[in-house]
Amino acid sequence: MTIARKSHARRKLKGANSAGVGVDETPSRPAPALARAGVRPAKSRGQNFLTSGAVADRIVAAAELSKTDPVVEIGPGLGILTEKIAARPLRSLTLVELDPRLAARLRERFADGADVDIINADFLAIDFAALVTDPPVKVIGNLPFNVAAAILRRLSDNARMISRMVLMFQREVAARIRAIPGDEAYGALSVFNALYWKIDLHFSVAAGSFHPRPKIDAEVLAFTPRATQTFAAGNENERDVLETVRASFSAPRKTIRNALSHSLGIDSTRIARALERAAIDPATRAEKLGVPDFLRLAHALRIELAGRIVTRDA
Repeated sequence: MTIARKSHARRKLKGANSAGVGVDETPSRPAPALARAGVRPAKSRGQNFLTSGAVADRIVAAAELSKTDPVVEIGPGLGILTEKIAARPLRSLTLVELDPRLAARLRERFADGADVDIINADFLAIDFAALVTDPPVKVIGNLPFNVAAAILRRLSDNARMISRMVLMFQREVAARIRAIPGDEAYGALSVFNALYWKIDLHFSVAAGSFHPRPKIDAEVLAFTPRATQTFAAGNENERDVLETVRASFSAPRKTIRNALSHSLGIDSTRIARALERAAIDPATRAEKLGVPDFLRLAHALRIELAGRIVTRDA
């Protein structure tokens, strides 16, 4: 992991005519900049670079930034969002970029930036608590499509350190994240998200706003942490609830009783007793249940099993 240390000059961007940056090398025209950096967008890394300045403006506006905010940007790429963020008065800005060539380019462009840290690392391998020295932070990112759900999971683990997030996902993934009980897209990811966050804004981004152009549109979601946390981070109760949700959605076409029995490897009679204790119909399906139902169910299963809930593939 490589970290560019802070300088204490006024925050500013190097212009297109600055040394080392060509006239045509702007985030809205990514091909020349990528070629110069020796970067070929990799499908395996989910690299789709945002090219629309209007969309970037809308994303940054949704973050509701203030001069007291420390900000973390995940996957800045060529810096189209970074430009907009850095133009705002902020406490600090930390950029986490996986590709060393793009990190080097960002370091060059922000050589005169005050309170800008550039970290060349995989976000999923970073200790977020060590990264955030002055919580709560705001998080912004055009997330790599192939690991976006995993990044959201990591951010949820650190929800107490975050005041707001504005993140971009593939449209189908975003639909699953913000779905509510009864929606066709509702599933385990929807419940995991609802345990930690409220979504107060979302908007679509056309596939033509990216280079290379993906096959489907994207969607931006704005998250705020729940005012009252569901449970203390990392405790047994949290793990049990997450395992209960995972087990409940393990076989969507099965009833909740059969899905739990199969995933947990427990006799259906015991599952039925736990469901009765949680006041849940054994014949219902997981997609009909909301967060309060899963919290009651996890508690009931813990009593029935007299210990921690563990799925077969855990």
